[in-house]
Amino acid sequence: MINIIWFIMLFSSIVFGIITGSGEIISKSIVNTTYSTVELMVKLVGMMCLWCGVMRIAQKSGLTDKLAFILKPILKRLFKSAVKSEKALGFIVMNLTSNMMGLSNAATPFGIKAMEEMQKLNPEKDKASDDMALFLVLNAACIQIVPTSVISIRAACNSNNPAVIMLPAIIATGTAAVVGCLICKILEKYF
Repeated sequence: MINIIWFIMLFSSIVFGIITGSGEIISKSIVNTTYSTVELMVKLVGMMCLWCGVMRIAQKSGLTDKLAFILKPILKRLFKSAVKSEKALGFIVMNLTSNMMGLSNAATPFGIKAMEEMQKLNPEKDKASDDMALFLVLNAACIQIVPTSVISIRAACNSNNPAVIMLPAIIATGTAAVVGCLICKILEKYF
């Protein structure tokens, strides 16, 4: 569906530009935009490699394990049925700690495994359980302690202090996670 929407937007704007006599501007914009996009991607690859390395060191040094140890008692209270499976809870913890450390690529396999384990505990197989819905919300609105993607983009765009975004990011993502969790807990009482 999103591809159809994109196609309609692009096609209609190109046709509108040609009709209004702005064809030359459109073609120059297309060339310039593709050039700047490739340039940005090259800069991002370098920054992402750096942050992935830093986060890998954090993972190997046991920092993510310590974070998981701190989170486990909290998550046991939030996920009522996933507590029955130590495996499901372990995958949830690893997914959320990976997201917190900005390792979104590493978090995805843990998220898929967590969903599979929670599906095994789900009594209604054709509907997502409350724990699955809560996990999805927390996965999407997880607290970002190190927002590597945003820092990398800011650095690639020649920001003077790319990491200045860390505190506002922690506040914004922390607020989103708490609000999302509260809404899930309220809604699960009524639905």
